[in-house]
Amino acid sequence: MRFFNLPDLGEGIPEADIVEWHIAEGESIKEDQVMVSVETAKAIVDVPAPCSGVIAKLFGQCGDTILTGEPLVEFVSDQEDTGTVVGKLVQGEQVAEEEPFFIGAAPESANPPLVKSKRSNVQALAEQLNINPDELPRSPRMESSVSLKSYSLEQPEPLKGVRKHMARTMAESHAAVVPVSLFDDADIHHWSDKEDITVRLIQAITHACKKEPALNVWFDGVTMSRQMHSSVGLGLAVDSEEGLFVPVIRQVENLNQKQLREKINCLRNAVKGRSLPNTELQGATITLSNFGVFAGKYATPIVVPPTVCIIGVGALNENVISIEGKPVSRRVLPLSLSFDHRAVTGGEATRFLHSMIQLLQK
Repeated sequence: MRFFNLPDLGEGIPEADIVEWHIAEGESIKEDQVMVSVETAKAIVDVPAPCSGVIAKLFGQCGDTILTGEPLVEFVSDQEDTGTVVGKLVQGEQVAEEEPFFIGAAPESANPPLVKSKRSNVQALAEQLNINPDELPRSPRMESSVSLKSYSLEQPEPLKGVRKHMARTMAESHAAVVPVSLFDDADIHHWSDKEDITVRLIQAITHACKKEPALNVWFDGVTMSRQMHSSVGLGLAVDSEEGLFVPVIRQVENLNQKQLREKINCLRNAVKGRSLPNTELQGATITLSNFGVFAGKYATPIVVPPTVCIIGVGALNENVISIEGKPVSRRVLPLSLSFDHRAVTGGEATRFLHSMIQLLQK
């Protein structure tokens, strides 16, 4: 018997959800034949067979989550080579040593003696200190974690793929970042009706990054260090039925308006078709969320580490403002800027937003 483990389907993707099995137990399969379709936080991927043989066992059912590196399929095969292009065939006796832990797998798909029970950090620390866990001092954060409740839902629908990744990312960001948000308006009454608002916003962000580079950085909260960027990698939040994608437009400062529009269209089409490669979702140095195309004026956008800034744009609207002491109706664009106050000062953030508004109002 040989075990085929779920391969790394992207750069560091920790798990995948089973979408559809294309094989069944007892069936013969040929090398490179598609065995299963799985969904990661980035895309839906078809996983091929590493060798020819007979399927002895499938680990998991549709909807289950399998960790990268854990058993996916058990083969009966004469192939001796345990190395494959897309994954790894493991001898049956080797699996017992690894003690795989199955997340979301059907009970019958896991051999009970091999399943690990996970202990909390508090329990592990108590064991090291040889004391009762209840005797450990608890910080407010620990108390909060312990008091979390699990609610009984009538018709629970587990989050999968992109939505699950988004939920985890937002939770991690909320726990790590010290956020502050600024709000202001840009008077764009002089813009023509055919003006490409998204392109103009990207150009304004690029301009502001030059004027105030402290917001175009990555920050490591553990080592308390930052990395400045001379080039702008703009993450553009794109909504989809599967969840939120943030593809990256690289070297924005080198693109003109036409090139920016072509790049935006290309990325949005790729998101719609779920054909966006993982490399296009990595490396953002600053983020733009144009939520105003749907509704809303202001927001407190979530900063996702290692970036330190995200700009939210609300719905274009008509406001009565004072110009030279007289009330005038003008078209204004609401802007919301959230920044990580661990790495960015209030002065840097306000100068950045001011630079954006100056360019938008020209």
